[in-house]
Amino acid sequence: MSSETRALPLSPSRPHVRSALFTLLLFSLGHFCVDLYSGSIGVFQPYLIRQLGMNLTQAGILGGLLIFSSSVTQPLYGYLADRYRSHLFSALGPAVAGLFVAGLGLAPNYHVALVMVLLGGAGISAFHPQGSSWAAAGLTTHRARGMAVFISAGTLGYAVAPVFFSGIIHWFGFPRVVWAALPALAVTLFLLLNGREPDGLPQRANVGFDWPALRAVRRPLSILYAGVFFRSAVQITFAQFLVLYLNRERGYSLENAAYVLTLYLTFGALGGFVGGHLSDLFGARRVIILSFGLSVPFLAAFFFTASMWGVVSLLIGGFILLFTIPINVLLAQQLVPSQAATVSALLMGFAWGAAGMLFIPLTGWVSDHFSIHTALSSLLIFPIAGFWLTRKLPEDLGR
Repeated sequence: MSSETRALPLSPSRPHVRSALFTLLLFSLGHFCVDLYSGSIGVFQPYLIRQLGMNLTQAGILGGLLIFSSSVTQPLYGYLADRYRSHLFSALGPAVAGLFVAGLGLAPNYHVALVMVLLGGAGISAFHPQGSSWAAAGLTTHRARGMAVFISAGTLGYAVAPVFFSGIIHWFGFPRVVWAALPALAVTLFLLLNGREPDGLPQRANVGFDWPALRAVRRPLSILYAGVFFRSAVQITFAQFLVLYLNRERGYSLENAAYVLTLYLTFGALGGFVGGHLSDLFGARRVIILSFGLSVPFLAAFFFTASMWGVVSLLIGGFILLFTIPINVLLAQQLVPSQAATVSALLMGFAWGAAGMLFIPLTGWVSDHFSIHTALSSLLIFPIAGFWLTRKLPEDLGR
């Protein structure tokens, strides 16, 4: 009897497994929700340009501010989540994001729109660090696949956003898009009632940054950060300007352009899910290098092929490019487990946000002075740079 009792901890109990899976699904739902609102600006921009009289540079600034508020500030929320571990960070995020982002249809002028984007982005930012560190913390096996589920849920929410919001705008009008905040309020209520700190998190040894642990892995962590930055320069800028590009330079209607954007982002979500599985099979480093190298020719074909096959190439390129999303985050958490929320925020938020904050306004400026085609196609230099850099990752990383 005593030997059986001692053997129990070697395998997780069924209630523990069910609890871990429920936590994963709960935070994946929250991730889907907040990224749904994060992906709205690309659809809103043509309507905001008409309603508020913006030029493309101002539209880029508005998109860049959302990126700053929702992504660049994530390390701050990651630090606070690591320190306090209150579930309010992730629980309240969807409601704040939904109310202020969906409320943009009521913005009377450009300055009010900027404030609403800033506040809505804060809700998105607050959710991500804690959500990413808690989602798969209770899993004892297949954590890469669990993280792939969480990340892909967010990417899928981002992908659904164009069709979701364009449908609401089509049926109710842009000013009434505020009703799109209702799902966010429901998800926040669900998280408040069910969210709790999962088993499997490292014990808090201190209440500050674990600087020695971060310094010990600064080289691979820096390469991972740069890889996310390069990927995000393409992914997030395409998400912001693809609808405008297809509408203005290829003659698509706004609704059809939104469908293409949704397909592109959906294929990216599937790519993130597949990437987590490939990492378990072949190793993280190989999948990261493959993702950068193989995505470039497909994305380039989109800009040189105006037919349906160009769109197909875009979808395949987006699918391959996003293999690395869950891999990068999980590797960072494994490198610095004592600061899981902080390093998750560094890669999911700060790297993504820094790329978006820089390249969305810059792409708007280049589009005003040259063309959106020139601005977007020039971004393909970044996957090439990512391929070269990530070859310097340690051979045994993630094994």
